[in-house]
Amino acid sequence: MANIKRIKGTIGILTGGGDVPGLNPAIRAVTFRAIREGYRVIGFRRGWAGLVDIVRDKKYDNSKNYLELTQAAVNKAARTGGTFLHTSRTRASHVAKIDVPDHLKDTYKDEFNDLTPEVVKNLDWLGVDMLIPIGGDDTLSYGVHLFKKGLKVMAIPKTMDNDVPGTDYCIGFSTCVTRTISLTNALRTAAGSHERFLVLEVFGRYAGFTAMLPTLAGAAHRCLIPEHPFEMDLLAELLTEDRNNNPSNYSIVLVSEGATISGGQMMFEGQEKDAFGHAKLGGIGDEVSLALKNVSPKFNNGHKVNVINQKLGYMVRCGDPDFIDSVVPTAYGNLALDLILGGIDGRMVVLKNGRYDHVPIEVVTETKKFVNVDKYYNRDKLHPYYKNFEMLPLFIMTAD
Repeated sequence: MANIKRIKGTIGILTGGGDVPGLNPAIRAVTFRAIREGYRVIGFRRGWAGLVDIVRDKKYDNSKNYLELTQAAVNKAARTGGTFLHTSRTRASHVAKIDVPDHLKDTYKDEFNDLTPEVVKNLDWLGVDMLIPIGGDDTLSYGVHLFKKGLKVMAIPKTMDNDVPGTDYCIGFSTCVTRTISLTNALRTAAGSHERFLVLEVFGRYAGFTAMLPTLAGAAHRCLIPEHPFEMDLLAELLTEDRNNNPSNYSIVLVSEGATISGGQMMFEGQEKDAFGHAKLGGIGDEVSLALKNVSPKFNNGHKVNVINQKLGYMVRCGDPDFIDSVVPTAYGNLALDLILGGIDGRMVVLKNGRYDHVPIEVVTETKKFVNVDKYYNRDKLHPYYKNFEMLPLFIMTAD
């Protein structure tokens, strides 16, 4: 009699929100371990969009919506950045009328539609026993929604901003910091040649970790974060002092995209919002650059200091993952399988105080994660505190 290996179940995996290096290693880790443990693995394309668009007909070509993952398919991709499953900012509980799939338009006719019933039916139709979404708080919040509907969900945190609550580390953060430091060091040669201020706008909608850590590492003199509205005169005074103390006669400030001038508001590129209600941020670097140039004479003996202004943008989220964003996703994926094999669901795998752990998935929607300004940020100097490092974890700023 043939020895037929029985499939224990089917695991679905998807990536949502912004792309970051480290997603493909996470997909690889889940797939390799799951197959070895006797599971079938399905990868959903374009985040929650792939689950929304499925046509429940065996004769229909759903290859644009999902595929069965094999070790060969994920192994090569794991060496690269981005996500080979693709991604989107689809929010399945709030799908605009124009985005409702053609085969569902007769059923869902409101301006915004909750397609969760279709997602649930699609998962059941495919026989998915456990769903593993990899994403930030937006992507994972819908995972929480499904979990509360009775589905089995295991979350993996990902975002360059490192602002998913409950964990000290999110996939993509280390590579983002590494790229920011590298690009800043490349641009400082131009700033030094022309004796200017260098203003670099970096990611960070509500949390300033992506500006804080490169500054802590010495890439910049000052940083501006969303958690603390800043005074332009103070920034100009500090940067002028830094410039005067630098033999190459330049100074650098990293500006989180969500930073605000005291009394002002966040700056946006337009009015359009994504499915989660977020307008695209951008422009604070331009605002700071212009203001610095105009205010600088007050602190520079009446002479203006010119500015080099650069938005780092997608340059920090492209390319291959660094060491940490290759190892952590591997650990996260395997920890997720450890929990699944133990019959556990409704958790998010995390790093806490330097150790791998897991927390209830609901933490994603119950709390927010910000830089603890009192503990880590010097308001008077507009840069991190450089003290009290004993027993702190690798990335210093924990998810307190």
